[in-house]
Formats: sequence, C-alpha cells, structure tokens
Amino acid sequence: MLRLRWYLLGAVSLLLLFAALGAGLLLRNAHGFSAREQPTQFETFLARSARSAAIPASAHDRANPVPNTQETIDNALAHWADHCALCHGNDGAGDTQLGRHTYPPAPDMRLPATQRLSDGELFYFIQNGIRLSAMPAWGGSSAHDEESSWMLVHFIRHLPRLTDAEKRQMEKLNPKSPDELKEEKEKEEFLKGGETNGKVPDHHR
Repeated sequence: MLRLRWYLLGAVSLLLLFAALGAGLLLRNAHGFSAREQPTQFETFLARSARSAAIPASAHDRANPVPNTQETIDNALAHWADHCALCHGNDGAGDTQLGRHTYPPAPDMRLPATQRLSDGELFYFIQNGIRLSAMPAWGGSSAHDEESSWMLVHFIRHLPRLTDAEKRQMEKLNPKSPDELKEEKEKEEFLKGGETNGKVPDHHR
C-alpha cells in the first residue's frame, strides 16, 4: 500500500510538472526561446531540482581524499586558471564573456548556492557535468583525473577567500588568444630593441 501511495504521488507530481511546462511553453510561444534572456524563477527551480535529482545517493557523502594543503590549492589554482576560468572567471563569479552568455549563465560559485553543496556533490558535477547547461563532464579526460577534480573541490571552497595576489597569478596562467600572444611577442621584441613592424606596444605610447 505504501509503495502504491508513493507511485501515485510521483505520477501526480509528474503530471503537474508537465502541466507547468506546457503552460510555460504557451507563454513563451509569443516571444520564442532565446539564450539572451535570463532564466525565469520557475526555470531556475526546475534546473536546481533536476540537478539535485541527478546526483546518486552514494555521491552526497563522499569525503575528499585529497588533503587541503597549500600545495593542493596552488595546483588547483593553476588548473582552474587554464581550464575553468574561461567560463567561471578567475574569481569564480562567472562574469566572463562566455559565462554571461550561456543559458543558464555561469553561477557565482562564491555564493551559498554552490558553497552549501557537499564535497561529494561538487566532485560529481565536475566529473559528470550538468545536463541542459554549459557545464561539461571532465571525468575520463586524459588531461583531468579524479585527483584533479578533488583538488578543484578544495579550490572552489577557497574562492570566497581568493587574494588579489592569487588573482594576478592566475591572470598570467590564463590561456592567451592569438592576438594577445602576438602583442606579448611585440612587447618582448620592443623591450629587447628588436623590430616591431613599426608598431609600438600600447603601454609605450
């Protein structure tokens, strides 16, 4: 009897969810769907509910096997600057060209919505990604093992306390665009007294 009650409750909840989605589609039909818009409160609720439901029970309580040392933070800082900052920013705020224009936008990972997650949950999201978002699954990548993910969990905890010196360090480690690499090379040649094709780097003008 108890199993039947839970089954009926689940079925009713599913019907209500589809009804709400249908209503949302009708309301959106006049405007279309655009990733330029901000997610509605309902969409945010659905996304967070789906995110929570996607985590297996065994992942919630997993303890971080990597010690939280300065070496761990330094290694994770370099990894974050090279792989994660493009969307999440060096400071985790998500205020980047790419992070602002995904749908939903990249979250501010310094805020309670992320910081309240358990270590096991953060690890699971890094390894497996989040469906219907821009968060990819890094697990199984040749350049990203489980230890790297656990280190990043420690770094995510560190984000609210990130120092200005650490941010400057990360800026040096961020990937450079072809134009930025060209500008750096021209500055280098200028400082060495070499040719710069008649161009003087901006900071010497």
